[in-house]
Amino acid sequence: MTAAMPSRRRGLMLVNPKSRRGGAALEPVIARLEAGGIDVVVERFETPEEVSADIARRRHEADLVIVCGGDGTINSAARGVLATGLPMGILPMGTANDLARTLAIPDDLLKAADIIVAGHQRRIDLGEVNGHPFFNVASLGLSADLARGLTPEAKKRWGKLGYGLAAIRVLASARPFRAQIIGDDGAAVTVKTLQIAVGNGVHYGGGTVIHEDATIEDGHLDLYSLELKNVWKFGLMLGAFRRGQHGAWDEVRTSKSTEFDIRTREPREINTDGDIVTRTPAHFIIRPGAITVFAA
Repeated sequence: MTAAMPSRRRGLMLVNPKSRRGGAALEPVIARLEAGGIDVVVERFETPEEVSADIARRRHEADLVIVCGGDGTINSAARGVLATGLPMGILPMGTANDLARTLAIPDDLLKAADIIVAGHQRRIDLGEVNGHPFFNVASLGLSADLARGLTPEAKKRWGKLGYGLAAIRVLASARPFRAQIIGDDGAAVTVKTLQIAVGNGVHYGGGTVIHEDATIEDGHLDLYSLELKNVWKFGLMLGAFRRGQHGAWDEVRTSKSTEFDIRTREPREINTDGDIVTRTPAHFIIRPGAITVFAA
């Protein structure tokens, strides 16, 4: 007796043609997915607002969502996958690909497709600031200035090197600001800082680690505040930041919580996963296990 063929799955593939590798030929990837039992329908979009709207509109036509792009594109899909409950596959086609790095999804698109075909799923946390979702990190100060100055053209031309070049320009003009940080216990602390970052995942900024023991499944947020008097000392701290060990420096304040409030005298822009989306005052929360992803 012939064994029954496994049921096929329907995959809604969302492609950002403006991502750094958005022009990559997807035909071999689609062929790999279809050989693995996934019937693929491709949707290309021009603006981030279209992504979650497409997922919601086509929720009954798909068994899973496949997002092709970088961290900003994946962020744009967050509302859609949260609302529909559809599992999300990732084909990393951006510059930093920090969420893919956190989930051990390779940059090789065929290998990333194999992970989706294999079907192993994980439930991961989702952060929110003022109602805006983020997978990796939300921050104000230096990184928000960096996000504002790092154009899509620079990302495409320089790749990860573009982050370093833009960071040098930002550091040269950096000025500290005062902020009040309130954790879930209600205790408030006032700081004079160059940057406050609140992490949900592990990696951000092209591989920097938010905290050495952070995971994207631990049910809490990791905060650090960079309280340097001499901005150029940051260069001595880069290695610690890459490893997530920056809390060992006296100039770096760290904290863990399920929610934070951050207030500043003047509204300051907040960057989530590479895009400016809101301003202070800011309320950060964690949604534990909110999103299902395909991962190794």
